[in-house]
Amino acid sequence: MSLWLNNSPLKNLSAQVRWKGPSPSPGGKGLGGGGILGNPGEAGNSSTPTPSLPHPGGGRNWLPGLACFLGFVILPLLLGVSGLQASPVLDDRGVALALAAPPQRIISLYGGLTEIITALGLANRVVARTQGDEIIKGIPTVGTHLQPNVEMILALRPDLVVQGGVPKGLAALKKLEAEGVPVAMFAPHDFAGLLSTIERLGRLTGQGETAASLQRAIKDRLREVARRVAGSRPLRVFFEVRYHNLLAAGRGSMVNDIIVRAGGINIVESPQRLISSSLEALIQADPEVYLIQQGPMNRSPEDIYTRPYFQELRAVKERRVLLVEESLFSRPGPRSVEAVEQLARFLHPEAWGKDKQ
Repeated sequence: MSLWLNNSPLKNLSAQVRWKGPSPSPGGKGLGGGGILGNPGEAGNSSTPTPSLPHPGGGRNWLPGLACFLGFVILPLLLGVSGLQASPVLDDRGVALALAAPPQRIISLYGGLTEIITALGLANRVVARTQGDEIIKGIPTVGTHLQPNVEMILALRPDLVVQGGVPKGLAALKKLEAEGVPVAMFAPHDFAGLLSTIERLGRLTGQGETAASLQRAIKDRLREVARRVAGSRPLRVFFEVRYHNLLAAGRGSMVNDIIVRAGGINIVESPQRLISSSLEALIQADPEVYLIQQGPMNRSPEDIYTRPYFQELRAVKERRVLLVEESLFSRPGPRSVEAVEQLARFLHPEAWGKDKQ
């Protein structure tokens, strides 16, 4: 306690508080009744001591009263004030980051993190983005998420840069840190990681309560989907990341968690985030549902119903094919819960065909 008080406005309080009352005498009684600090009007004891500012003389031990005063009044107030400053936050590299004040000039190098920052009500503090990130328009771009431009970033004088864990972009982070720029890397691959990222970004930016509210909203919507699909048979799903040189979402991806929570099973068993596949392996696995993402990684996917040999797939035969938005399914962010809801309705329409109260 003494060390903590040395840095507080109350460091001299010990010299400011004394107990007013009769001087102690050998065999004299201790503090009188009347509550923690005492009240001379209670119990009819006019000699009961009361706290006051120091005055010449006096000699009663004031330490018990000071301890009570700090413990019940001042200490909680000071703790509340200190809570306004962000405590150290560990990013997904294990690097601890503590900011002296909430950042006012944020640069986001990943669209999913831009979505989180926007959901926290901080879009007006984002001063730059990467190419292809259209969440906040009208602000400068500083390269791509794979190759951010360090010189442009430094010129904008950010007090926080956040990155989405893209391996090719980590070299830029080290350069920024060498220049004294606060940098945090968050790379969620499932909803547990996403919720943790929201909480940590909330702490870093001074938006802890807003982050907690956002977390609760996402959890509530996930629970509702789980309630509706409970008891339904999970369907076997393939998620196409890219058609040419067929690329699939593995079980280390956000897509996998979306599929599972929507009431499906990812037929790709690889623990990797992305995995190359072959047409032969796909036909052998024969998914019940085929998902095709459309976006930067799969800009113009060919019509699956005209692709050679794809008519052999059960999903194609039964027309259980869904075209989805890449940024919604493959980019972890607050909208990921919308992907779960959308897919659950497609996989298990019967769960929404009637009111399951």
